[in-house]
Amino acid sequence: MSLIRVVRLVAPVVLGSLVLATSAHAQQSKGEAAVEYRKSVYEVMAWNFGPMGAMAQGKVPYNAAEFAKRAERVAFIAPLLTEAFPPESQGVKRTDLKPEAWSNRADFDAKLKDLIDRTAALAATAKAGDFEKSKAAFFDAANTCKACHDKYKVKD
Repeated sequence: MSLIRVVRLVAPVVLGSLVLATSAHAQQSKGEAAVEYRKSVYEVMAWNFGPMGAMAQGKVPYNAAEFAKRAERVAFIAPLLTEAFPPESQGVKRTDLKPEAWSNRADFDAKLKDLIDRTAALAATAKAGDFEKSKAAFFDAANTCKACHDKYKVKD
């Protein structure tokens, strides 16, 4: 089968998929998009927090370069959350955010700022490669996550 024939067969399918995807995205509200965005950001954060936690808990051997790489990623990711909670996302279904986050917005924002600061400190500490200091900075950042989750996340 020639390349031109393959393109003629595949192109309509690809184009149709793009049209459907664009149409589905266009029907999504700004609030729904924000909820999807923040879930994605948290997923990426968890993907990087997990291996550091395993190292900090002694479940896997400490690898200074890997720990520092993941700490740097988390420090980069955390500030992205500042745009993940626009007012339009209040009341959107499929979210684990408690309504109290909206009524206590100043406290919620302070906890988010604390997360940004603690993950930045984690990255700076991890860069030096000292396991005990990196471990302490990890648990400091993790406890900051927990403080917000305990107050503003719906329990699973």
